[in-house]
Amino acid sequence: MGGAGPGGPVNELTTAGRLGRVRATAHAKLNVSLQVLGRRDDGFHELEALTVSLNDPHDVVEIEAVPHPAGITFEMVGITDEVPTDRSNLAYRAAEELLVRAGRSGHGVKVRLRKRIPAGAGLGGGSADAAAALVAVRRMLDIDIDDEGLAAIAATVGSDVPFCLWGGAAWMRGRGEILERAPLPSGLHFLVAVPPLRLSTAAVYAAWDELGGPQATRSIAPVGPLAEVATELVNDLEAAAEAVEPKLREFREALEAAAGTPPLLAGSGSGYVIPLDPDGPDPAAEARRVSRALRNPVTAVSSVSRGVRLDVG
Repeated sequence: MGGAGPGGPVNELTTAGRLGRVRATAHAKLNVSLQVLGRRDDGFHELEALTVSLNDPHDVVEIEAVPHPAGITFEMVGITDEVPTDRSNLAYRAAEELLVRAGRSGHGVKVRLRKRIPAGAGLGGGSADAAAALVAVRRMLDIDIDDEGLAAIAATVGSDVPFCLWGGAAWMRGRGEILERAPLPSGLHFLVAVPPLRLSTAAVYAAWDELGGPQATRSIAPVGPLAEVATELVNDLEAAAEAVEPKLREFREALEAAAGTPPLLAGSGSGYVIPLDPDGPDPAAEARRVSRALRNPVTAVSSVSRGVRLDVG
């Protein structure tokens, strides 16, 4: 481990050692294409999704050893609307679960979450936070659990957490815990538009069930390297999301008119994504153009090779 920090005992169980704190950047994820294959006997849904990590937006999870109390102390700042601050927060749950699995429940760990990924936008903010918390707590306390063991814990916290732990580009299958690397380079460009609407993932999947499991009625053609791994890009949750929040369809149609190309729902919503042709206009300029026409923020983002980036000190 690197970095100089306060040495000596923190409490009777925790020794800070050479690390005073660990900071982890939690990158948003994007389901570029999402098929829901059915509801499983365990209540989860069988998925096949092409997923990438994004450079932005991102959250920051800061982990610090504290003298007391034992267990997890949690605080959050930033874009906190509709984000739980109790044990139901995925970052809290992940950190606590890792302490329990490692037999370190008596240690005092402070988790500070700085939120920039909006909740309910389909960008995997909660899952990204959980993955970052797992990596940071493991590093902070030098817990002897390998990557495979950490991924097993991640799968118990949330279906998308294993991908956020892995990062990069992958096909997600099963309920999300089965991952296969997708041969996609970093630096793929997308436009992301998030309306002033938020959707509950549980509500969208419940609506999908109530609607009889509809398949996507729209698809868009992949561009650039995406065309080498997929013949079409779809989102089977779109009808369910629009049933939960009918204003989404109006926003989607306005975005398509502003951009001149059809968007796809990001995950379970409410954000929409447009893959950009590598040979097309400058992404930042395109985002500004569409933002002006839509009168809603539109951001140019790109894919990255990691889901979590660690900084220690």
